[in-house]
Amino acid sequence: MKAFVHEYGELKIKEMEEPVPTEGQVVVALKAAGLNRRDLYIPNRRGDEQAALILGSDGAGIIEAVGQGVDNVKIGDEVIVNPGLRWYENSDAPPAQFDILGMPDHGTFAEKIVLSNEQVEHKPDHLSWEEAGVLALSALTGYRALFTKGQVKEGETVFIPGAGSGVSTYLISFAKNVGARVIVTSRSQEKLEKAKALGADVVLLDSEDWVKKLENEKVDLVIDSVGRATFQRSLDVLKKGGRMVVFGATTEDSVDFDLRSFFYGQYQLLGSTMGSRQELRALLDHMKNFEMHPVVDKSYKLEAIQEAFDYLEVNKQFGKIAITL
Repeated sequence: MKAFVHEYGELKIKEMEEPVPTEGQVVVALKAAGLNRRDLYIPNRRGDEQAALILGSDGAGIIEAVGQGVDNVKIGDEVIVNPGLRWYENSDAPPAQFDILGMPDHGTFAEKIVLSNEQVEHKPDHLSWEEAGVLALSALTGYRALFTKGQVKEGETVFIPGAGSGVSTYLISFAKNVGARVIVTSRSQEKLEKAKALGADVVLLDSEDWVKKLENEKVDLVIDSVGRATFQRSLDVLKKGGRMVVFGATTEDSVDFDLRSFFYGQYQLLGSTMGSRQELRALLDHMKNFEMHPVVDKSYKLEAIQEAFDYLEVNKQFGKIAITL
């Protein structure tokens, strides 16, 4: 089968062996996969001395084969791959055995994948293959950050720096679905217009003075994945006692902030990453109930996946990038 791999420092399309399920496993013939920023970083993390690894965490397809003891799905079922490995029940943090599909395990940028039957969920009927293929990693990350950690409530105001990322598009829709008010920021006026069309109530350019533009309005909840570039600025618009959830750092990992103003403000700072199977199932129910669709910016065939990597690297996308198989 064809697959996109990282092998001895090189990214390339390669013929790989057809997967065969053992007990408790299924083979999924993939229809679509989703590109994540994580996929950009894996080659550097692996180095140049590693054998072929199929990249990719997100995917959706049809059950082609099942191993002995599998009873939750059958051949022909349409499924979404859960990229959060071995995290089943919601908990304060992932269990020790938690990992993300696509390293060290083979991922979804291939015609087929074999994995535990515990790692697939039935695809919502209203989603296209491309929408289903880009769903799990980003949507689950956003769902846990907003609902499990952020505890968003109807009528609250949510502040989301960095509009345009896959997670932020899910966050906007999730928050609006439950009656929250949404403020987003971006360096790009075009992305702000798209965010507004998606449902954002207020949009701000990164170059603007956010406190001044908001006329000293304070928000209830900040969901931040940018890092150093926005961390202190986000705290400046957070109300006293407000919550800030951090799930990424697309600028720099280390931040400086005013500790005294932080404890006087009695802010709550929470970390989040991915989510459990329990939360993924709640997310899928949410999407069905609201007939919610992921935002797919562009699609590329597997043979053109390097173009997709290049496009993501320059950060021009609004929403998710799909790989069709």
